[in-house]
Amino acid sequence: MTTALLFPGQGSQAVGMGAALADAFASAREVFAEVDQALGQDLSGLMRDGPENQLTLTENAQPALMAVSLAVVRVLDRDFGVAVDRASFVAGHSLGEYSALAASGALALADTARLLKLRGQAMQRAVPVGRGAMASLIGPKTDLALAEAAAQAGSALGVCVVANDNNAGNIVISGDKAAVDRAIEKAKELGARAIPLNVSAPFHCPLMQPAADEMAQALSSAPITAPRLPVVANVTARPETDPETLRRLLVEQVTGRVRWRESMEWLASEGGVTRFVEVGSGKVLTGMAKRIAPGAESLALNTPDDLEAFAKEVASGE
Repeated sequence: MTTALLFPGQGSQAVGMGAALADAFASAREVFAEVDQALGQDLSGLMRDGPENQLTLTENAQPALMAVSLAVVRVLDRDFGVAVDRASFVAGHSLGEYSALAASGALALADTARLLKLRGQAMQRAVPVGRGAMASLIGPKTDLALAEAAAQAGSALGVCVVANDNNAGNIVISGDKAAVDRAIEKAKELGARAIPLNVSAPFHCPLMQPAADEMAQALSSAPITAPRLPVVANVTARPETDPETLRRLLVEQVTGRVRWRESMEWLASEGGVTRFVEVGSGKVLTGMAKRIAPGAESLALNTPDDLEAFAKEVASGE
């Protein structure tokens, strides 16, 4: 069975995330302690106890989600003998790409935590609160052509682009608030439902260029090595292994489209993936995988029981 590990993005955070792993495994506690030390912050305490409004802040949610994902990876390796390179590919949704790079050994855990903290802060600084907006276009008529048409209509009033091509029936647009509002109207005319998202900034659009500039500077000195297995990048929707290419794509990703549907389609077809395993908090990517590649097995590893069952399955050769 050919496996791809998937790493979730912002929105999958929740108070209590990682607590069961920390209670059950010393190796998970080690990951959380390393992240806390790297950030000089009791992030693990915030993850366990909240408050939710602090955990949801971009600068906290991003390293927190990575920490839970890497705790799962370390527990699988140390406690169950399932190394990350038992998989054939890794991929992460937006910030999850950093988790994928850390899991595959391209980035050190402490460096990843610091980069994500900065990424969250830089994204928040890039656009004044209230200027930007994002909206999810959903429904059976929602496809990339409809979303592009809606974004084009919004562009008459400012920046408006497709930010996340998640799967057919779930596409996110981002940009100036007035432009996104116009795009929402157009999307509804075209037969889609449109839901404004409760986000603090318009991610993955040209308004994020100041954040991309900050990340370019930070990433220029970050040690990035060749990953142990290919990383399917958001920007290209193709597997990448060259450290300098990965560095450049992390910068481009800040303003660029998350090409998740295409990434998953490549994995299922060209990559021959027959099992998608979501690693970390939540099950958002598992749901997407089932819609994009219904012929493949899809599962999420959230709890100690999930990890034990998965390890037994791997050991039996299933």
